[in-house]
Amino acid sequence: MAKKVEVISSSLVCSSSSSAASLSRLELNSWDLRALQIVPIQRGLIFHNPHFQSQHLLILNLKNSLSRALDFFPPLAGRLTSTAHGGDMASFLLDCNNAGAEFTHAVASAVSVSDIIHPTYIPEIVSLLFPASVAVTNFVGIAKPLLAVQVTELADGIFIGSSANHAVVDGTSFWHFLNSWSEISRGAESISKSPVFNCAAAGDSRLIHFPTLEKTLVSPSQSPQRVFSFSREKLARLKGKANSEAGTDKISTLQALMAHLWRSTVRSQSTSGSSSRVLVIAIGARARMWSLPDAYFGNASYAAMLAISESDLLEGGLGATALKINELISLQGNETARRAAEEEVRFNALGQKGSAPPPLIIGSSPRHNVYGCDFGWGKPLGVRSGTVHKVEGLVVVFPAAEGGGIDLEVCLAEETLRAMEVDAEFVVV
Repeated sequence: MAKKVEVISSSLVCSSSSSAASLSRLELNSWDLRALQIVPIQRGLIFHNPHFQSQHLLILNLKNSLSRALDFFPPLAGRLTSTAHGGDMASFLLDCNNAGAEFTHAVASAVSVSDIIHPTYIPEIVSLLFPASVAVTNFVGIAKPLLAVQVTELADGIFIGSSANHAVVDGTSFWHFLNSWSEISRGAESISKSPVFNCAAAGDSRLIHFPTLEKTLVSPSQSPQRVFSFSREKLARLKGKANSEAGTDKISTLQALMAHLWRSTVRSQSTSGSSSRVLVIAIGARARMWSLPDAYFGNASYAAMLAISESDLLEGGLGATALKINELISLQGNETARRAAEEEVRFNALGQKGSAPPPLIIGSSPRHNVYGCDFGWGKPLGVRSGTVHKVEGLVVVFPAAEGGGIDLEVCLAEETLRAMEVDAEFVVV
């Protein structure tokens, strides 16, 4: 039987309470505005079937709990609006008008949990488990739902695919919402962590050159995605090796892992060895800006960049590369984050194919509480990104289902991934 996904119904879910209307409009900060040019956040959670509950009641409970969750997160039930200011200038606002989030119920009766989790390369069917109505880039999403959810019944499980406009949330806010929704789905009357909106410390909204933005559309890559998994034990060995080689104890587990992945990527690509290679790391600002609360809802992250020659990467060893990454991260403090928030909003061309290898872009975080999203039938079995994240060079970092491990969802050219799979230094840790 062909594996297909049948949409049963699709509707808008609004906040259940009129009290959410007290938040009417939000300004977009500079980080929000920069996210207009990139793709939405798409994350999907995989669960075993909850046999104690009928599918009808399960869908009804998820819709009702989503409505109640939106009481606490009114921006996600709102819409982006834009205003022209003459010439090529425009401004954007978030209208918390309770227009609703999109909720889709679908069935994929021939698709099993193992069909999603076990393949080496993420199968194409996963792209059909996310809402189809989501805009390719966030600025195209004007007047469209900022949050869309698709709940798909599998042969032996449930897949909850969520898409959120990245101009409204970053990864931290995204998982904050999903964890809060799951709390309410389990029967909580309120949520354990209330979001904080419209924090002035994150910078002010401003006019941007809209035609310039239109020229920066991202073309989805045709490169495959696959997951590389690292257990707690492997990570401990990597961290120990990196610190030993560098003669320090400052290198973190994630820094060692990023260096390990970066070096293997370079080894596995056919290059001259003389060019510079670039690593881009998403830096969270909440823990760095003194005036930014941990529960701030919106975008509070920026990119830090490191360039090293191929020869130094390959000849310097794991420790030398990890130490360079550690030094870059160590520079990211309150003042650095504040300067990033206050920089002029500029848009660069993304997803452009050139002769040079693409930068390796590290996004998301192993600290996100992915496996705390228990909707009432147990923790997720796994997590996947949507195909909007098929940007060559993009690495999405997730905590592993087994505690202490890390999963890397990597999008690279197929020949590069194949070479990495037989790269003894990368595989054997």
